[in-house]
Amino acid sequence: MELAVADLTCARGGVPLLEGVSFTLSAGAALVLRGPNGCGKTTLLRTLAGLQPALAGTVSCPPEAIAYAGHADGLKAVLTVAENLAFWAAIHGQSGVEAAMKAMNLTELSGRQAQHLSAGQKRRLGLARLMVTGRAFWLLDEPTVSLDTASVALFAAVVRAHLARGGAALMASHIDLGLDEARVLELAAFRAAPRLPQGFDEAFA
Repeated sequence: MELAVADLTCARGGVPLLEGVSFTLSAGAALVLRGPNGCGKTTLLRTLAGLQPALAGTVSCPPEAIAYAGHADGLKAVLTVAENLAFWAAIHGQSGVEAAMKAMNLTELSGRQAQHLSAGQKRRLGLARLMVTGRAFWLLDEPTVSLDTASVALFAAVVRAHLARGGAALMASHIDLGLDEARVLELAAFRAAPRLPQGFDEAFA
């Protein structure tokens, strides 16, 4: 199984940001998206996750194989750490709540409501949520935001374990994730050319 992207054009607010994006991501591999703020990293991930349509091109990957983690952590505030993970595990027909809490150092917080967690703890819980989806392809948007150095190391270990089981990870990040084995895709090469407004006469530009 692989995620295959061919000649993809992505837009935000109807304005193309990226065009001609092509790459493949195979089982057991990790790919990091790099580029300046506003270049389209989040837009690309949301398009691949099926949350918004592409203007052109194709994405080949079973939707049920993809798990997306964006800037929001996807938590229910009044549920505890364990209850949040149990909720997502049940949604996907999976288990492994205890293992996910242990991997992201959340066991001692298992009975605490999400609304009483720090920003870093919420992020760790949001990442642990991926582990109970049972999905092979993780799409992660700035996954280490709010994490301290020790937690970044935990995250890297979780990703490595996921790759070893035949999973894959596509991550947008500005920082070193501690995953030297990950390939890097610079999105600057795919920035869309500026579009002139319809009816614009360039003779008067």
